[in-house]
Amino acid sequence: MLNQRLQQKLLQKLSPQQILLMKLLQIPSIALEQRIKQEIEENPALDEASDLDDAAEMEDDYNDPVDSGESDGDDEDKEEDFDTKNSEDEFDLDDYIDDDEIPSYKLNANNYSADDEKRDIPFISDITFQDLLFSQLGLRYLDEAQFEIASYIIGNLDESGYLNREVTAMVDDLAFTQNTQTTKEEILKMLYVIQEFDPPGVGARNLQECLLIQLRKKDLTNKSIELAITILERYFNEFTKKHYEKILKKAKITEQDLKDAIEEILKLNPKPGNSLSDTTKTNHYILPDFIIYNNNGDLELQLNSKNTPELRLSRTYVDMLETYANTKNKSKHKDAITFVKQKIASAKWFIDAIRQRQNTLQITMQAIMNYQREYFLTGDEIRLRPMILKDIAEIVNLDISTISRVANSKYVQTPFGTFLLKSFFSESMQTESGEEVSTREIKKILSDCIDVEDKNKPLTDEQLTKILKEKGYNIARRTVAKYREQLNIPVARLRKEL
Repeated sequence: MLNQRLQQKLLQKLSPQQILLMKLLQIPSIALEQRIKQEIEENPALDEASDLDDAAEMEDDYNDPVDSGESDGDDEDKEEDFDTKNSEDEFDLDDYIDDDEIPSYKLNANNYSADDEKRDIPFISDITFQDLLFSQLGLRYLDEAQFEIASYIIGNLDESGYLNREVTAMVDDLAFTQNTQTTKEEILKMLYVIQEFDPPGVGARNLQECLLIQLRKKDLTNKSIELAITILERYFNEFTKKHYEKILKKAKITEQDLKDAIEEILKLNPKPGNSLSDTTKTNHYILPDFIIYNNNGDLELQLNSKNTPELRLSRTYVDMLETYANTKNKSKHKDAITFVKQKIASAKWFIDAIRQRQNTLQITMQAIMNYQREYFLTGDEIRLRPMILKDIAEIVNLDISTISRVANSKYVQTPFGTFLLKSFFSESMQTESGEEVSTREIKKILSDCIDVEDKNKPLTDEQLTKILKEKGYNIARRTVAKYREQLNIPVARLRKEL
């Protein structure tokens, strides 16, 4: 049985403008330019401004005739007709283009400051390692089937130069996709041909094979190289786990012989493909979102807006809307008027969102800079204060989620290097004296202890825990292990050196 009832609910919904702002806050500066260009392409009412455009518009606005209040009869009739249509269609031009931002040259999102330096990032154009392999393949005397198999193998190599495809699976692939009947032996034959190419080690199916390929291209009369090959062939598992005592015992060699052999292995390239891989994938340039300067003890913050175009409303669309506003028969152009109004409104939302984004980034980073003033002055990580999102949110009177969006994927350039902004946020921990310190400070001390340890006898997590307790940091061994893993530092056994 169906029942009808009234129910009241209190819901909080974000407006389209707020959603747009939230999305823009998450975008780092390096991606903002592309996002703006995308919006310009999708919305014809949004334009990229230039200094010449601004100057021309200022002159046009300055030269506009001033209404003297005198008009002839025809003008009066037009004004009367316009007022009538305006009331009928409820279309007020002022709602869309007449506000504090008029004239149009003021409808810009200026992303530059006067002292900004425009710097372009140089990118190097080069060939990939696959291109190099194909050029070497052309120098070999191969029949058509062999060339097709070798080309297929090269096409299946990953960015590091490894073949991660099973040979038996490649036999089936060539049969179904290339209509080439072949055997496992033929594929292996072509694979060994490719393994002779440069860079050395390319075409290997695993790390062990990659290192052995490189060693076998060296001087095999060298005792250390010969021993290195033996170690990788017979004791690879012990070598990767740094069980050097087992290798010494099984191979019946001296510690110096083992040390010399390991030095030869360490000279090898475990990822030969990376040495000649596509520069667009291997060269990652960081464009900082913020720049902090130390001006004789005074910290100065600059929002990096380089290469970000200025925005304005399209003069063409503004003029178009003014034309429609002055037309007598608005109902005839209803769809066109609606389209133009929507595009202009959307453009204004985007310009406002860009402004709000810049303002939010500025005040948030200013709060972070002031909060961590001692660190930004000295560069000493021990001076970092415990800081969580809530601390900054309370200072700038914004929601924690907003601060999180600002901190995510943003970089700040300081006199001591460029860092991910969220790396300055850390939990607090009390020392034995009751003082609150940042967990990043503890990680720095932990890292320093490992840097100066005796590599013949690396410090275990238990020993590191004891050292930290002696320094006043009373933390558990499992916490030390967690911090060590966060620092990408392996366990003591894997840090051991001869």
